[in-house]
Amino acid sequence: MKLLRVGPVGEERPCVLAPDGRVFDLSSLTADIDGAFLSEGGVERVRSALAEGGLPEAGPYERVGAPVARPGKIICIGLNYSDHAEETGAAIPAEPVVFMKASNTVVGPDDEVLVPRRSVKTDYEVELAVILGRTARYLESPEAAAEVIAGYAIANDVSEREFQNERGGQWDKGKSCETFNPLGPWLVTADEVGDPQALGLRLWVNGELRQNGNTKNQIFGVHHVIWYLSQFMVLEAGDVVNTGTPAGVALGRGPQAYLREGDVVELEIDGLGRQRQRMGQA
Repeated sequence: MKLLRVGPVGEERPCVLAPDGRVFDLSSLTADIDGAFLSEGGVERVRSALAEGGLPEAGPYERVGAPVARPGKIICIGLNYSDHAEETGAAIPAEPVVFMKASNTVVGPDDEVLVPRRSVKTDYEVELAVILGRTARYLESPEAAAEVIAGYAIANDVSEREFQNERGGQWDKGKSCETFNPLGPWLVTADEVGDPQALGLRLWVNGELRQNGNTKNQIFGVHHVIWYLSQFMVLEAGDVVNTGTPAGVALGRGPQAYLREGDVVELEIDGLGRQRQRMGQA
C-alpha cells in the first residue's frame, strides 16, 4: 500500500494510492499520516476501508508533500556503501556511522531545494528511507527490526560538504540546512516492498546519471541498522532513518560537480516512485 499527503505546505491531506492509480482521501479516518496514525493501527484501517470501497477520491491537487508529517527525528547512516566510502577516501566503518538531521529539513519530493548562502559544495545523495511504525528500544536482534518498520520511502540526503567536512565539529551542520531532506512521494508499506536489500537506486543531475546502485551493496543492512540504533536511542513511530547512499556523489567525482541554482535533480528507487527537485538559492 502507498500512503501519501497532498496539498499546499502545512495543509496536506492524508491519502492512499490505490492499485488502479486512483488517489483516495483519508481525512475521514485520520487527521494526518504521522507517528500516532502508524502506531495505532492506521495502516490496517486504511486497508479495510479500501477493501470496503467507501473512501472518496481526493480530487485535483498540485503538490505532493512528504508522506509522513514532521518526524520526531531523522537519523542517518553515513558511509554505508563500500563504493561510496571508497570514492570519498574513507575507511570501511566497523560499525554504522550515525548522525542526525533536523526534522524541519523534510520537504515534499518535488519541492524546491535551496542552496545555502555562502555554499559552494551542495551535494546530492539518493537514499532508502525507513519509516518507523512502532517504538524500538533495545531490540533483541536484527530480525526483530522487521516488526517495527512501517514502510519505506525515497530520501535525498542533501549535504553541504564544506560545512560538513571543513568547518570543524560534527557532520550535522552540513546536513541540516533548510529543505535538505526531500522525502516521498509515498510511504510504501513494508509488505509491498518485500526485501529491502534488493532495491535499485538512481539519481540524475540535469539528465546525467550520477548514481546507480543497489541496496544489496549496503555494508550494514536495513534490519541491522534499526537494531543497532535501538541500542543507543529510542526510535519512535514516525521517525525516519536514512540508510546511506551509493557511489556517484559530487564529493567523489573528478572534477567535482556540485549543485547550483537552476540545476534539476531527479531520483528514484525501485517500487518507491520518483522525485524531481529544482535547485533554488537561499
